[in-house]
Amino acid sequence: MHFSLLLLHLAGATLLLLYAVHMVRTGMERAYAGLLRRLFGEAKGGTVRAVTGGAAMAVMLQSSTAVAMIACGFVASGLLAVPVGLALLLGADFGSALVVRILSFDLGWLVPVCLAVGGIMHLKLSGQRLRETGRMVLGIGFILLSLRFIGEATGPLRHAELLPVISGYLAGDAMMAVLLGALFTWLIHSSVAAILMISAFAAQGVIPLEAGLPLILGANTGSGLIAFWLSRSMDRKAQRLPLGNLLFRAAAAAIALVAVEGLGVPAVLRGLDPATALVDFHLAFNAALALFCLPFVGVVARLTTSMTQGSQGEREAEIARQRLSALDRSVIATPTLALASATRELLRMGELVEQMFRPVMDMFRAGSPEQIAGLRGIDDEINDTHTGIKLYIAEVNRGQLTADEARRGIELTDVAINFEHAGDIVAKNLLMLAAERAEKALQFSAEGWRELDEMHARVVENMQLALNVLISNDVASARQLVAEKEHIRAMQRESHERHLSRLQSGKIESIETSDIHLEAVRAFKEINSLLVATAYPLLTRTGDLASSRLLRVG
Repeated sequence: MHFSLLLLHLAGATLLLLYAVHMVRTGMERAYAGLLRRLFGEAKGGTVRAVTGGAAMAVMLQSSTAVAMIACGFVASGLLAVPVGLALLLGADFGSALVVRILSFDLGWLVPVCLAVGGIMHLKLSGQRLRETGRMVLGIGFILLSLRFIGEATGPLRHAELLPVISGYLAGDAMMAVLLGALFTWLIHSSVAAILMISAFAAQGVIPLEAGLPLILGANTGSGLIAFWLSRSMDRKAQRLPLGNLLFRAAAAAIALVAVEGLGVPAVLRGLDPATALVDFHLAFNAALALFCLPFVGVVARLTTSMTQGSQGEREAEIARQRLSALDRSVIATPTLALASATRELLRMGELVEQMFRPVMDMFRAGSPEQIAGLRGIDDEINDTHTGIKLYIAEVNRGQLTADEARRGIELTDVAINFEHAGDIVAKNLLMLAAERAEKALQFSAEGWRELDEMHARVVENMQLALNVLISNDVASARQLVAEKEHIRAMQRESHERHLSRLQSGKIESIETSDIHLEAVRAFKEINSLLVATAYPLLTRTGDLASSRLLRVG
């Protein structure tokens, strides 16, 4: 095979692998957001539970980086302590290595099964969760198929004249191999894909063990570098997690490299085929990383805190940037541009509401008075933003507007009013209920907590969907958002009936938290209704909405 054609095949297989990993992660996030959230909440109970929860989430998302980004958001909001977050990432690293171990088995027979079953579920079934589960199954099939393609593409490399020279050089220069592995992993932004590709190369005899082990160590370091790079623009508190994880990984990789160079390749690995040896080494490295680094999470947390502590001037400048308004007064005379500015500010307002609403279940679980007060403080910024948007649009309306521009201004004002009302419900209802639960030290029943958590997760998803409708005017997303109103109404009705049944059975937890449970469910429903209203103007214009009900398609 010509070398350029071989590279084309390898590039195609690599991109298929990256896309497949993304498919699985996206399907999991969309279909099982509530489950992921419960796992995250349970993981915050201590460092040992954090390791277990982090591993479980990484297995489901097939990405330790995704877990790191979620954890960064909770650290930034003060809902997750840095030491516990570091333990969570150590578990996520091990979970990611476990995914590689599973995918490295000979599962070629699963390819047609996954493609057939996943394709039918994703394309033919109607339920969103079933479709997204189908996406995950398809993604697994594509991962296995891409690994087969990589093996076929790298097979001819065994006979290339240049390959022994490159492999020999990497085997003799371990530091260069580590740097190459780290750079490659960072470039493709997926440690799972990087490790699978390295093991596929080793299976074809392209990479010897002496070069493969340093490449694996480099890939582990590069995995920590990905999250560190992605968090560079986040709040300083959020940056501490990926920085600490990178320090753990880099130090462990350096120690392992010295051991391999000084003692040679372990005899237990030489008895295995190269691909299995590299995957097992990767799994053992991350297991040892979690085991030996866990006692030092507190020390590294303090170290990263001191490393990311900025000056007072830098902190004030960061706060000012966060509060910068998108309302551009210089374009008020141009309605099209002014309304676009108002839309951007409205998007920021929606994100503030989400920022306050997303941690509500964490506040119900174990929120301190300080944390609850901090979240309620966001409502003041929401109110200020709401006032700014209304006054800005009112000033725009005093100019010369077309009928469509005037209508759009009214729609944006209505959305601002709804977002402000949703913020009030969170601040003056839900967070007050959370404070009451904490003050009285009440506990929800397991069934009641699951109902609240699932409903909250669904409203969070709908909040993101509403923001997408706001900026994209996508009719399909708008229809989906309106359809969610009936789904949330059904969830409220079912939760109400189940709660009354628990009261009749005398379950003490349900009796003590009855008022809080019922009011929280009602608040979730009211917030969702306010979000759904974002889609009404678009669907009314397109004729998809009649008498407050969706028209049937087809």
